[in-house]
Amino acid sequence: MREIIFDTETTGLDNRADRIIEIGGIELDNHFPTGRTFHVYINPGDRKVHPDALAIHGITDESLKDKPLFSGIVAELQDFFGDARWVAHNANFDMGFINAEFERLGIPPVPSDRVTDTLALARRKHPMGPNSLDALCRRYGIDNSHRTKHGALLDSELLAEVYIEMIGGRQAALGLAVAEQRERLDQADGEEIVLPIAQRPRPLPDRISEADLAAHAAMVAKMKDKAIWLQYQQSAGDQE
Repeated sequence: MREIIFDTETTGLDNRADRIIEIGGIELDNHFPTGRTFHVYINPGDRKVHPDALAIHGITDESLKDKPLFSGIVAELQDFFGDARWVAHNANFDMGFINAEFERLGIPPVPSDRVTDTLALARRKHPMGPNSLDALCRRYGIDNSHRTKHGALLDSELLAEVYIEMIGGRQAALGLAVAEQRERLDQADGEEIVLPIAQRPRPLPDRISEADLAAHAAMVAKMKDKAIWLQYQQSAGDQE
């Protein structure tokens, strides 16, 4: 399942009058980042950035003058999102702007059943809140110290980490991957399929310290012949 975690920055809060000036997106496949990203700045035409919005994202009118209009990036945007789910924090805000831009170009809106709102997920999971992106980063131990201003791509990267944790972390994604592998095997109709086994880029650190080993050895020595560990060692040695 493809999902695009995305965020927008805008000239203001009114999607009928204000315009999108930045879009960032992160592609997930079965809840794992694929490494594919989407990021553009957009010229809002004759619409100026409201001072309150400028204070949040820091994107100036001057910096947008040489950027393409939304009509100039829409094909690239549609190609990147494709048939994926749209995932955003407070998705009503972002989708309101996306669909308003689409409407201006005669493009059908994104159906609501293709949209996931991570703010709604967070409110169900953590009803006492707070559930802002910064608060969720703190809750899940995600480093957001470099987030001094809002930015569409940076916020998408942080939200992707938050989203993966909210739906059960890496373990849930692994379960989905295993289920898909089984489904492919079931559909193979007897055809042999070789599934590659990925190697970890770095071996997992040893969780047993030297102190743990010494403490265990001392305990076994104290129990002498009563220690079940000695029976296990003897059994393992007989099988070699």
